[in-house]
Amino acid sequence: MALRAAEWHKLPTSLTELCINTTLRCGQSFRWRKSAQDEWSMALHGRILSLRQDADSLHYRAIFPSGTTALPTPPPFDAPSVAPGQDETLALVKHYFNLAPDLGQLYEQWAAADANFKKKAPKFTGIRILRQDAWEALIGFICSSNNNISRIGGMVHNLCLHYGALIGRIDNVPYHDFPTPEALSGPSVEAHLQKLGFGYRAKYIAKTARIIAEDKGLHWLQGLSNPECPQFGVEELPAGEMLDGGRKGYRRAHEELLVLHGVGPKVADCVCLFGLGWSESVPVDTHVWHIAQRDYRFGKGKHSSLTAATYIAIGNHFRKLWGKEAGWAHSVLFTADLKAFSERVVLKIEEDIAIKKEAIAVKEEEHQAIKREREVAIKGEEHVAIKMEDQVATQDEDIDAQNRGEHIIVKEEHVAVKTEKNAMAVRTTAEKGVTKRKRVNKGPKDEADQRMEVKQEPRRRSKRQRIWSNVATGSMPDAS
Repeated sequence: MALRAAEWHKLPTSLTELCINTTLRCGQSFRWRKSAQDEWSMALHGRILSLRQDADSLHYRAIFPSGTTALPTPPPFDAPSVAPGQDETLALVKHYFNLAPDLGQLYEQWAAADANFKKKAPKFTGIRILRQDAWEALIGFICSSNNNISRIGGMVHNLCLHYGALIGRIDNVPYHDFPTPEALSGPSVEAHLQKLGFGYRAKYIAKTARIIAEDKGLHWLQGLSNPECPQFGVEELPAGEMLDGGRKGYRRAHEELLVLHGVGPKVADCVCLFGLGWSESVPVDTHVWHIAQRDYRFGKGKHSSLTAATYIAIGNHFRKLWGKEAGWAHSVLFTADLKAFSERVVLKIEEDIAIKKEAIAVKEEEHQAIKREREVAIKGEEHVAIKMEDQVATQDEDIDAQNRGEHIIVKEEHVAVKTEKNAMAVRTTAEKGVTKRKRVNKGPKDEADQRMEVKQEPRRRSKRQRIWSNVATGSMPDAS
């Protein structure tokens, strides 16, 4: 089949607002294929849509069957007509990837409300909830029952390969659109799907396809959509007030989906979230149950097992924690729990360990720096103390020397005084000796001399008294 390829176009968007490498692999949609050139491709609404992404832009192009127009397949029940040759691929890309909400702001809101989300989210930015066709979401998630993403993808691929319209081939790889309800409602479909390995799901798919094709119709299914987030090409309308268990429209859609074959609470929530636009829907599978037990204290008491009541309690808990977009936040934690992305968790753990080690090293370095500063300060203080001690010791020595010198001088003075006293004593003794000798030589006075001295003594005494009296009064006698 000949194809008509459009030019590549660029839609500016950051990886934190949309990361297709994560969003297209986290179990929302099961038909995207990635080439060796990091190009993602899928048949969507009558064309092959190809995507590439770099750090600041999403690059896209549409490849159409030659000579056909880009009419959606299957078309929404009230979609506007598309003029021949008109390419609404940009509008389709924006719709499909749900680009209107500010994802960065939502991540900040969830992180502020939930420490666990804040811890896990940095390695899983850019995960958006796709706005898929409701019918494709319904059949895809019937296939998801007790299954993994890889096997679900294989089943959906077989459905398209055997029952979907061929759009074209790229590098000899066929791309088929998703089959219509009528294509899957034939009498031989169930047996054929059994041969293809669908197991008990074959019966569910065939019966549900017949209900939609012959009874309820796509109009009924698409009518369960959130009017704020409708199918492609449908006008947006208000959806009502958010309540504890979700908006009334969400609860009605969830309840009505349960009448279909192969649809339990989890599949109904998946269809509500990924196909009908009810962002408060929280599908609880084994991954989410594990997360609820490990990180949010479920699994004890009345919620020790995943009963219907526990299922509702988990959804209500997350709606209360994360708000109207609880299903978006739930998908981030769901993705973080998948084995396919475990290397990111390991890298995050390794980064956390490296950061902790770096913090410890910085603290140790700071500690050592403080220790060195203290040691330098102590050494400086010790040096100053030693210097001061040396100065004091020197001063003490000087004082001691001075004291010793003074003591010597005093001693010398004392010796000199003592010597002088001794000399004086010697002189006095000598003088006394001379006087004595004189007296001895003179001999005793005679009686006449003694009587004369006795008579003269009063006169001498009287004369001395007059002299001292004059000295005291300041008058001196004349020389005469």
